[in-house]
Amino acid sequence: MGGSSGGRVSMEALIKLEERAKESLKKSQELSPHVFISFAYEDNDEVNLLRGQAKNSNSDLQFDDYSVKEAYDSASADYIKKQIQWKIEKVSVTVVYLSGHSANSKWVDWEIRESIRQGKGVVGVYVGDAPPKNLPSAWESKFKIVKWEHAALMKAIEQASQKR
Repeated sequence: MGGSSGGRVSMEALIKLEERAKESLKKSQELSPHVFISFAYEDNDEVNLLRGQAKNSNSDLQFDDYSVKEAYDSASADYIKKQIQWKIEKVSVTVVYLSGHSANSKWVDWEIRESIRQGKGVVGVYVGDAPPKNLPSAWESKFKIVKWEHAALMKAIEQASQKR
């Protein structure tokens, strides 16, 4: 009667299926880069506009973030940090939105440090004529800073991803 195995799948078939799934996931990640975007909460509206602009420019870039309204030393901080660590773990690059607020944000500073700890590339991005003069204390001079322009940002992300 058709040689049915009662719904069981061989170990060999499972291994092949797992390998195909991993390869498919790897290809999708190569086509659609994921970055963690770090920014001061006060810049949320501006960052949302920039995210929308990136989507409208037919970009494959996808931003992952965890917009934090809580104080850095709040009762929820440990839980929030674990969630952010998990998000950063899934990306290859952290893009830091540099503004007049970012240098004073304990969250931005911690996210940069966590990205470095996890071996992720870090890129700074700004809007306007020049980046802010004051940068987060975790900022390292080796990190590239670019104006928010699609081609420049994509190139910086690619380079940071390869250098990590």
